[in-house]
Amino acid sequence: MYMNEDKINKVKISTDPYKGVRDFYPEDMAIENHIFNIWKKTTESFGYEEYSASILESADLYKAKSGEEIVNEQTYTFTDRGGREVTLRPEMTPTIARMISAKKRELSFPLRWYSIPNVFRYEQPQRGRLREHFQLNVDVFGIESTDAEIEVISLGYEIMKSYGLKDTDFEILINNRKVMNYVTKDMLGLDEDKSQKLCKLIDKKNKLKPEAFEMGVQELLTDRTPAFMTLLNSKNFEEFTKNLKQTAEEHEGLKEIKEVIAGLDRLGIRNVRFDQTLMRGFDYYTGIVFEVFDTNPENRRSIFGGGRYDELLSIFGGEKVPAFGFGAGDVTAKDLLEIRDLLPKTKTKTELYICPMQKADIPFANEIAQKARTDGVNTAVDYSKKKVGDKIKFADKKGIPFVTVIGEEEKNSGTFKIKNLLSGKEEVTNVDSLSELIKKL
Repeated sequence: MYMNEDKINKVKISTDPYKGVRDFYPEDMAIENHIFNIWKKTTESFGYEEYSASILESADLYKAKSGEEIVNEQTYTFTDRGGREVTLRPEMTPTIARMISAKKRELSFPLRWYSIPNVFRYEQPQRGRLREHFQLNVDVFGIESTDAEIEVISLGYEIMKSYGLKDTDFEILINNRKVMNYVTKDMLGLDEDKSQKLCKLIDKKNKLKPEAFEMGVQELLTDRTPAFMTLLNSKNFEEFTKNLKQTAEEHEGLKEIKEVIAGLDRLGIRNVRFDQTLMRGFDYYTGIVFEVFDTNPENRRSIFGGGRYDELLSIFGGEKVPAFGFGAGDVTAKDLLEIRDLLPKTKTKTELYICPMQKADIPFANEIAQKARTDGVNTAVDYSKKKVGDKIKFADKKGIPFVTVIGEEEKNSGTFKIKNLLSGKEEVTNVDSLSELIKKL
């Protein structure tokens, strides 16, 4: 049964967007495109190719990777009309793993791929974290050595520099899941379940009060808590390794950390620091993990991060493929630029504004506009009934640099004046010479 028109008209619909998502007005899109352009330009300069996929995935993909609990509580999952359980993608890594597994025999490795998808998570919106965002994903497949880590982390470093930041404005924190697995399982003797719980607790350390964190550790480790806290509170890499049974020369994970830091140092990237508390939340990481942190006291948070995930493709039944990558969100990027006063000034891309004096002048104005666009000049025509002076004021307010007024005289002569609103200069031209004149004025 359908509502009649009177009832429909009485329903007041909110103009607010759905909670935790955003509308992008032109000034917002200018900022988004600024961020996206930095991402694209930097990533492609390293030889990465762009890919994409649908925002809809089978819920089974995330259940296999993250488990039922995360899918049920943190994703937008629903049953479609065909009875299939579908999820709006919360991240891109499982999707790229699925895509590569599907065509693994046809692809030539190493693969360097990137994408900028819209991703969705059902969580409490807060600063830097919404229910949807765009995320740069950078991944390299087929490189077993730490050369992959060095390349990808240096790419992330270049993105931060392209934002306009100095080395002192951010730091790169690095750890290795192999080391933490050694600590939790070999040193502390924890089973898989308790090991995962301790890792997740470490991951939340900075969000918990010290006494709450220690209480959680005590529940898991009992009398082994003091030894673990000594290890966790180590001030640097050297102090940390002294408290391990295996030294940096013996343990593979520690060797990898040293290799990556040394490799980045050779590239002039020296704002890198070992952090034994860095875990990264996803269970699929198998080796080096890293995060880029803003050092500004007003925005002391992770900007982006990633790690090695050599086992993820094996969930599709094939052989494992070595992989390393990271994800960088547009929300945290915008917050970073805003707090450091690095947001771009909104600037229109329209270069020429044509102001017909009368309705009869519009056809000639359209001819000029068509020729100008063909010659590469972004052009808009004012079809309103405003006075010419108001039309010019509108163009000036929008930041459009050039205007021309078209009336009976211009229509008859085929010539018209182009005015530069910034300099005040004017010059007479025709449709054939218009684009050249705009380049000179």
